[in-house]
Formats: sequence, structure tokens, C-alpha cells
Amino acid sequence: MSATPLMAQYAKVKESYPDTVLLFRVGDFFETFDEDAKTASKVLGITLTRRANGAAGDVPLAG
Repeated sequence: MSATPLMAQYAKVKESYPDTVLLFRVGDFFETFDEDAKTASKVLGITLTRRANGAAGDVPLAG
């Protein structure tokens, strides 16, 4: 399955920093994805939602 270019870029950066919560700039906003989104949602009390990820399906999102 193929991820969107945004999520492919996110995965590449996350691979370099696997033990950190990665805040990824998307336009004027910072978003967290996947397990980072679940952590951010719980710790910061923000809504956990989902983002379309092309043919790879949806991915958790908070931001």
C-alpha cells in the first residue's frame, strides 16, 4: 500500500527520531500522527481524529 507524500516524509523523519514525539508542520499547524497522536491526545487533552493516508488507509491524528 502506498502512503501519501506527506505521510512518507513524516515516516522518514520519524525513523530518525523514533523515541520522540514528533510535531510535524502541516501548513500553519503542527500535527502529530500515529502513536504520537495518541500520546499527544492523552497528555495534552486534545482531540484524537484520523487523517486519510492514501491507499494505506487512515492514520491517527492530533494537532
